[in-house]
Amino acid sequence: MAEHYLPDNLPTHIQHYIDGKFVDSVGGETFDVLDPVSNGNYATAAAGQKADIDLAVAAATEAFNNGPWPRMKPRERARILNKIADAVEAQEARLAELETFDSGLPITQARGQALRAAENFRFFADLIVAQFDDAMKVPGAQINYVNRKPIGVAGLITPWNTPFMLESWKLAPALASGCTVVLKPAEFTPLSASLWATIFEEAGLPQGVFNLVNGLGEEAGDSLVKHPGVPLISFTGETTTGQTIFRNAATGLKGLSMELGGKSPCVVFADADLDAAIDSALFGVFSLNGERCTAGSRILVEQSIYDEFCEKFAARAKNIVVGDPHDPKTEVGALVHPEHYNKVMSYVEIGKTEGRLLAGGGRPEGLETGNYVSPTVFADVLPEARIFQEEIFGPVVAITPFENDDEALALANGVKYGLAAYIWTQNLTRAHNFSQNVEAGMVWLNSHNVRDLRTPFGGVKASGLGHEGGFRSIDFYTDQQAVHITLGTVHTPKFGA
Repeated sequence: MAEHYLPDNLPTHIQHYIDGKFVDSVGGETFDVLDPVSNGNYATAAAGQKADIDLAVAAATEAFNNGPWPRMKPRERARILNKIADAVEAQEARLAELETFDSGLPITQARGQALRAAENFRFFADLIVAQFDDAMKVPGAQINYVNRKPIGVAGLITPWNTPFMLESWKLAPALASGCTVVLKPAEFTPLSASLWATIFEEAGLPQGVFNLVNGLGEEAGDSLVKHPGVPLISFTGETTTGQTIFRNAATGLKGLSMELGGKSPCVVFADADLDAAIDSALFGVFSLNGERCTAGSRILVEQSIYDEFCEKFAARAKNIVVGDPHDPKTEVGALVHPEHYNKVMSYVEIGKTEGRLLAGGGRPEGLETGNYVSPTVFADVLPEARIFQEEIFGPVVAITPFENDDEALALANGVKYGLAAYIWTQNLTRAHNFSQNVEAGMVWLNSHNVRDLRTPFGGVKASGLGHEGGFRSIDFYTDQQAVHITLGTVHTPKFGA
């Protein structure tokens, strides 16, 4: 076993960032943070409670009501957003190193995350400068226009998979819109989130606009969702947590944007470019350690090419390099946390009773410690199987054959989730008809997940509520107020005259 890699200048204690200052919890509460290779605790983090959320919301409210941020011209806000992007890019190597250490993501895959995070800030900087709103005219009678304004304090709750990049997905549009924010990052991966504070300060973001409270979902997250001063919650995470947030947000009639779990199908028809489909299907489920909501974790293959597909796919899966996340040769690293590792391993055992094991099925040889799972492939999986129906969120895939288009569609739609779908065919008519009939918020034809930031991102069914991405993100963080002006004489019925 190689010596355990430690980044330089690792913090031993991670604090909240409230009203421009790094602070501990009011009551001194902390929790331990571990790294997924040694499973040893390398730091403590301040564990946010209601009192800490109250302070963060108070700071964000003050910055919203009396600070300059919501009142700045779009170009002024855009300048700061672009400085944030510059700072993120400048820290790319450091960010990747910390993300890999904290989450177990392979270093080669972590490197792209910082650039994508920076691009989110650039994109929304451009968008708010180019943004225009509607005016509707009735000549000689009336003019109506839309006055768009930021809603207020946005509560942002983010997951532990690609944490820094996913935080940027919410921070960039919320800040671009003129909102102030309280971010509650995932408790498994608080390390990279702590970099935002310094990045924002140096870019000139006014005090109190950005606040960060670490902690557990049941404590810090719950207090943020229930806080009467937070009108908006954007959440990315697991579906049952989403249901809890939905219930708790009902009292305050809060705006909700939720991107939840997935069990996305990758559908391979006999006329597909088989080699390209195999490359993409492998990447789609085994990249990011399989810990991705849009993973193509169910592969549906037309019967006539099924045996060939299974054989080639399994041979490649067996060759995937599992190992130290900091090694550039590694393709699958360590899962984020022992709790999650145990969950994924329990599904591997269930799978052995539900499908034919073609690859993996346990811990890789030579990696006795750390949360390592061999890329695992099950074939001949029936649609009622748990590994077909339930989100595993790890390097585990179920392969199922189909006879015709109708059966493929029924299998694709036969789960509670509806986030993404990947379709491989050369037939143009089938491609469009199948795409439009599959129950998924996003569809990729002959490609893995390559997303244009202008497009809506979100799921249907149990995979989410609402969409973010492009103008839809701006719509979520702003109110659109209709203002009506009369240009002529108004004919009003004269009650009581």
